[in-house]
Amino acid sequence: MSILSLQNVSKSFGPIQVLHNVDLALEPGEVHALIGENGAGKSTIMKILGGFLDPTDGQIVLDGQPVAFASGPDAEAQGIVVIHQEFNLASDLTVAANVFLGRELGGFRLNHAAMREQTAALLKRLNTTISPDAKIGRLSVPDRQMVEIAKALSRNARVLIMDEPSAVLTHREVGTLYEQIDRLRAEGVAILYCSHRLDEVAHLADRITVLRDGRVVRQALQGELTEDGMATAMVGRELEDFYPPKGNPAPEAALSVSGLTVPGRVHDVSLQLRKGEVLGIAGLVGSGRTELAEGLVGLRSATGEIRVNGKPVRIDSLRDAVLAGLAYLTEDRKEAGLLLEKGLRVNLTLAKLEKFGTWRIDTRAEDKALARATQDFDIRAKDSNMLAGKLSGGNQQKLLLAKTMLPEPEIIIIDEPTRGIDVGTKRQIYAFIRKLASEGRSVIVISSEMTEVIGLSDRVLVMREGRLAGEVEGDAMTEDNIVRLAMGVTSDSGKAA
Repeated sequence: MSILSLQNVSKSFGPIQVLHNVDLALEPGEVHALIGENGAGKSTIMKILGGFLDPTDGQIVLDGQPVAFASGPDAEAQGIVVIHQEFNLASDLTVAANVFLGRELGGFRLNHAAMREQTAALLKRLNTTISPDAKIGRLSVPDRQMVEIAKALSRNARVLIMDEPSAVLTHREVGTLYEQIDRLRAEGVAILYCSHRLDEVAHLADRITVLRDGRVVRQALQGELTEDGMATAMVGRELEDFYPPKGNPAPEAALSVSGLTVPGRVHDVSLQLRKGEVLGIAGLVGSGRTELAEGLVGLRSATGEIRVNGKPVRIDSLRDAVLAGLAYLTEDRKEAGLLLEKGLRVNLTLAKLEKFGTWRIDTRAEDKALARATQDFDIRAKDSNMLAGKLSGGNQQKLLLAKTMLPEPEIIIIDEPTRGIDVGTKRQIYAFIRKLASEGRSVIVISSEMTEVIGLSDRVLVMREGRLAGEVEGDAMTEDNIVRLAMGVTSDSGKAA
């Protein structure tokens, strides 16, 4: 018998119905993958199961009996734990304080030593070196995700709902996550696993449910659906030519970098980006890829020479970068890219307000710009007054792209262009990047997805320990050659940078 299930569940927000008669059962000791494009209804299902939303019709069944959760904490008290895609951590508190937040040990006089000891044991179980005493605000994004997982493990869940848990993890950390999932499965925990990474769905899932437009369109057991089959079921059509055709970059350099150094992070990096080129930058997390980009656009203090179209430029701030024709799309759209509690118009125009007036902002011009961006970037919102935080992940990314392109830059650096978004939106973003290159703009793409960086790029630079480890292009642009360079293993196919 299933531990937790949805039976004929529908959900409406006002006149808009987002779920239609959904049946979903979570069995003990089973990983059940839930996949679908952004906006398909996955988040709504997870929120209903986790006690954060009530169904409009149908019922939730727990241990064979209908149940109505009063809240998320009520569901958690009954053994249902959610690891949210958006971190639910207090930045000013320590790791241990976050793990036990709301259920502290010791009563009136808190037992900090016991909480610290138990947190250390959880972190050791996750094979991470994070200190229980570290402040959350000082941790990297992958480390924060590991803290979220440790917090969930501490709850002794009967049902664990995981929303994109591997999206920000390193390769090693993903392996640790898989080990914990196998351990929990062996202990009889029912796991709902939501991911856009179809390779890990194929690897982990005992059962797969595919959503499209709020409806269950396919359910399958392990081995019954290939990755291509999953993608086709999600979008309702065959996904041929997933990556757009590559172009022919011009021989002249749009950007030349010599000896760029970000103290303690990046060491003596030199590179050239040609006009109309998509240049990929690969490497392990921590190799200095993001720090290189941030040094180029003035977000980090850097030394070295930068030339744009052959002319030397000095970039000490993001404003300097914009004036020089460079734009940077951050890897962290929720914390560094968008104001989630503000509307679409504010997010689109904030970085280029001078374009819409000096003493007084021309809101009509802003509205026109938003209408144009909504059409050009296919931003799907219920209305123009919607908060950015209410958009799906894919539509947030498209809004961030629109914001980045508003100053009409000639050189665009995009860090993790498709993190946490579905295959349909990925294809849109890939086509957009290629369109930029075909128009003569130059693009640097930083990505942790090997197939993405190979499929998109005309050429790939590989970083290791803050330095360029090599370059691959043409037939040498393979996963094996890139991994060898990233790991410091010599290969005849990768040219030294």
